[in-house]
Amino acid sequence: MARGYMGKILKVDLSRHELKDESIDEKLCRDFLGGYGMAARIIFDEQPAGVDPLGQDNILSFLTGPFTGTPAISGTRFTVAGKSPLTGCWGDANSGGNFGAYLKFAGYDAVFFKGIAEKPVYLLIDNGKASLRDAANLWGKDTYETEDALKAELGQDTTVACIGPAGEKLSLIAGVVDSKGHVAARSGLGAVMGSKNLKAIAARGGLKVPLADENAARALRKKYLAQLGGDVDNMRKYGTTFVTVSAVESGDSPVKNWGSAAVRDFPDAKSLGSEVVAARKLKSTACYNCPIGCEAFMRAGMGEYKYEAGSHRPEYETIAMLGSNCLNTNIESIIKANDICNRYGIDTISAGAAIAFTMECYEKGLITQKDTDGIEMTWGNHRSMVAMIEKMAKREGFGDVIADGVQAAARKIGRGAEKYAIHVRGQEVPAHNPAAGFSLATTYITNATPARHTQGSELHHLKGLIPDFDKKSAAAMAGAFKRGSNFQHVLMCSGMCLFVYMALPDVNVIAEFMKAITGRDVTIDELVKTGERIASMRQAFNLREKINLRQFAVPGRILGRPPQSEGPLAGVTVNAEALVADYLKAMDWDLKTATPGKKKLSELGLEDVGSQLGV
Repeated sequence: MARGYMGKILKVDLSRHELKDESIDEKLCRDFLGGYGMAARIIFDEQPAGVDPLGQDNILSFLTGPFTGTPAISGTRFTVAGKSPLTGCWGDANSGGNFGAYLKFAGYDAVFFKGIAEKPVYLLIDNGKASLRDAANLWGKDTYETEDALKAELGQDTTVACIGPAGEKLSLIAGVVDSKGHVAARSGLGAVMGSKNLKAIAARGGLKVPLADENAARALRKKYLAQLGGDVDNMRKYGTTFVTVSAVESGDSPVKNWGSAAVRDFPDAKSLGSEVVAARKLKSTACYNCPIGCEAFMRAGMGEYKYEAGSHRPEYETIAMLGSNCLNTNIESIIKANDICNRYGIDTISAGAAIAFTMECYEKGLITQKDTDGIEMTWGNHRSMVAMIEKMAKREGFGDVIADGVQAAARKIGRGAEKYAIHVRGQEVPAHNPAAGFSLATTYITNATPARHTQGSELHHLKGLIPDFDKKSAAAMAGAFKRGSNFQHVLMCSGMCLFVYMALPDVNVIAEFMKAITGRDVTIDELVKTGERIASMRQAFNLREKINLRQFAVPGRILGRPPQSEGPLAGVTVNAEALVADYLKAMDWDLKTATPGKKKLSELGLEDVGSQLGV
C-alpha cells in the first residue's frame, strides 16, 4: 500500500443502497496524487460523456491528498469533485477545517457517489465501516443545525460535511459545508449533493495514516515551523482581510459590478479594512494541524444585524464581492450575509456577484421594485442586500431568479441583462482583476473549472520554482506560467493549504515532505510533470463533453474593455487572446480546439485518453 494513504476508496450506489470498498491503486496515487487529480482520472473512466449534472449518472466525489491528516504543515484540505451543474464543465471545490483529516482517520482516502437515494440519507463512516442512514429529520436544517444534530447523535468526535437548504433546493451556486463555516464553495457541487438526496457525510475514527518515515516527517515539520515567513503574522492576526484595503485601492477588487474604479465610486475602502473586522473578533481558530490559524469567530451581532457569537469571520473574497462590488461600506451587513451563506450553504463569491448584477439591472431599469418583491436594490443598500441574500438562500420570490447564478438569472430577465452578468461559462468571477495581474486572465479561461483564482500561477506562488521570473521576456512568460500552474495543481491535490505553502521558504519543502510521507524521492521537475498530467486529465474531461475553452465568452469588463479612465488601472487592457494562445503552445494543446497533442499525451502516460478524444 502507498504510504500517505489509507489504501481504500468507498464506492456508494445511492439508488441501490449499496456500498463497496476498493483498494487504492499505487500507480493512481503516484500519477494523480489525490484530490481533483485522482477524481478526474476515476470519473473519466467510470462516467460516460453527456450525463445530466443533477441526474443519477453524475458521480460526486470527496477526496483527500497524501498530506491530509499527516505531520505535513497544514495537511488539512479535501476536495469535492464532479461534473458542475453551474458550468457543465469539470467541477471541483476545496475546503479545510477538520473533515478531510478525519475522513482518513475513519479509514478512507476518498468516497464516490452515484445514483439518487429514494429518500434523504447521510453516510456514516466509523473506523473503517460505512453505512447509509435515514436523514429525514435533517432535511431542511441549515448546515450548523445539521452538524449539531449529528454530533449529538454520534458523538462530539464526529466531523461532518453537509449541505444546507440551498443545496437541497438545487441552487446552482450551492456548496458543501464542513466544520461550521468551511465551504467547498465553487462549481455548484452542493446542488449535486442535493440532487442525490445526500444530506451529509459524517466521519469519525482513530486510525493512523501510514507514513514512509514518521520521524523524518516530524523533523521537517519542526524545522519549517521555525522558518514560516511572508505574510504569516498578518494572516494570524487578520486572516485574508489584511489585503482588503490595498486590493481595493490598487484596482484588484471589483467595484460596482466590475464597472467602475474605486477612486471614483468607492473611495472609503478603509470602512471594510482588517482593523474594522478585527474589532468584532471573538477568537482565532485553525484548521486541523495548521500552524497559522488564519480564521476567526466573530462576536455576536449587537446592532442592526443579529448573528450568533461564533459566526465565521468573512474572508477577503466575501468582503470584496459583498462590499466594493456592491458599493457597500457596512461591514456588519457583510458579516450577516456571510453567516446566511454559510448556514444555507451558498458560495459567497457567486452570491456577491448575483447581488451586484441585480443592483445594476435595477439601476438600468431592466427590473423594478415590483420584480424584486418590494426590495429597493440600489447600489450600497446593505439592508436590501441582506434581505435579498436570504431570499436567494430560500429560493423565495426574486431570490429564486438569482439562486442559480448570474448567467441563469440574465436568461430569465432577458432585455440585454447578460451584459451585466460577469461570469466565465456560468461561473462568477472572483474578486481579483486580471488587469491588475495578467496571469489571472489565463487562469480564468484555461482552467478546467473556469473563473477560479486559486488554481493559477500568481507571482507569490512561484518562490524558487521559476528563477528570475520578473526578468523573463514576454515570450517566456507562458512557459513560466505553465510551470507554476502545474506545480500548483500538485499543491491542491496533495492536501496542503495554499496559504501555508506561501509562508514556506521555498518550493523544495514540498518534495521533502513528499519523500518523508510517501517514500517517493521526487524532483521538482517530476512534480511539475505530475501537475501537467492532472491539468491534461481535467481538460480531457471537458473536451469529451464537447467544451472548447477557445469559445468561452469573457466579459470585457474584467479585461479592461473599455479600460478604466482613472485610478491605478487607467488605460490598462488585457490581451487575453494572446495570453491564452501562448499558454496553449506551452502546454502543447491545439490552438483551435485546446486538445492536448498525441505526443504530449503519450509523454504523460495518457494514451488511452487520447484515443477517446480522437487524438
